[in-house]
Amino acid sequence: MAKTEILTGNYAVAYGAKLSRVQVISAYPITPQTSIVEKLDEFVESGELNARYVRVESEHSAMAACIGASATGARAFTATSSHGLMYMSELVWWAGLGKFPLVMAVVCRALAPPWSIWSEHNDVLAHRDSGWIIFFAEDNQEVLDLIIQSYRICEDERVLQPVMVALDAFILSHTSTPVSIPEQSDVDGYLPPPGSRRKPFILDTENPLTHGNLTYPEHFMEFRYEVEKSMNSARRVIIEAGRRYGEITGRYYDSLVEDYRCSDADVVLVNVGSSSGDAKEAVDLLRDEGYRVGLLKLRAIRPFPFEDLRRICGGKRYIGVFDRNYSFGYGGILHCEVSSALSGIKVPVQGFVGGLGGRDITVDNYVNIFKILIDMADRGVEPKPPLWVGLREVV
Repeated sequence: MAKTEILTGNYAVAYGAKLSRVQVISAYPITPQTSIVEKLDEFVESGELNARYVRVESEHSAMAACIGASATGARAFTATSSHGLMYMSELVWWAGLGKFPLVMAVVCRALAPPWSIWSEHNDVLAHRDSGWIIFFAEDNQEVLDLIIQSYRICEDERVLQPVMVALDAFILSHTSTPVSIPEQSDVDGYLPPPGSRRKPFILDTENPLTHGNLTYPEHFMEFRYEVEKSMNSARRVIIEAGRRYGEITGRYYDSLVEDYRCSDADVVLVNVGSSSGDAKEAVDLLRDEGYRVGLLKLRAIRPFPFEDLRRICGGKRYIGVFDRNYSFGYGGILHCEVSSALSGIKVPVQGFVGGLGGRDITVDNYVNIFKILIDMADRGVEPKPPLWVGLREVV
């Protein structure tokens, strides 16, 4: 029977990895990720988790160790944040484009300068093209659930790509909430046995393979196309894995998105991450006042949920996109991607930017965002450049 414990988001990550029976853990500590790997080290040292904990001198080496472990068929895990992710970036691409199934938790933190240890999404989104499946968690329960599901997804023979599970710094990583922890036996039945994977290849001293280190133009594009096929297959696998997980736990993840009161909404806001709970509360408050608004939460950023967006947003009066990131000289990254996905559908899309460097995003902020969208729809005005939410005077 599942039990409920009070866990931080970081401990939820650690419990998810433990329940998944990871075999190799390699990580380098960085605020605010550190307590993930500390807890996993406790599990290993106490004998609760039978795994090899590889201590390394950098994040670059941590990913290298995980790639090596994955190449032998082992179930590998790592975690990082912000500049740690940037330091390992070379090998993040190697893992994704080399099709090495493994899971990495990324505690989203702003990139310097100026120095910040608080939440922002640019670190994860800078790697959106690297061949990794990318999930954003709303709360600590989703954190644990997504870690477990990620192993079923990444080790599926139709996918064989690594997975990032992103959670917001401090808002989730260091905040404690009740989390339902499934039985080990249920997770064992849900995931394939650890170390059982034999595709796409396994490094084995008894059956050695030769790998070329240079690919000529005649073959290079086909390698890239294999990654694209895997990412497209992942859409179906994610839904199947989430549905099966729901049958075990009662918590269904059978979509790449969460549709919150969008069916009859005139105005829909697209969002990711921990502030989605505040946005839902704003939806409820405005619904009580008679406004027909809804929230579309993107749980998966890669593969991108094109079809869900077009199905849910088509026919709406106005769409808003809230970004906790920024692409300078262009706009919010998700705003750009949502606008592209909705190309050809006659619905205006307005971008909003806020929460950078961990600045609070409140329910009132979201109420105001929805009211701006309603006003723009009523006046029939075209979208403006991204609106910055909660911006103080520049000093």
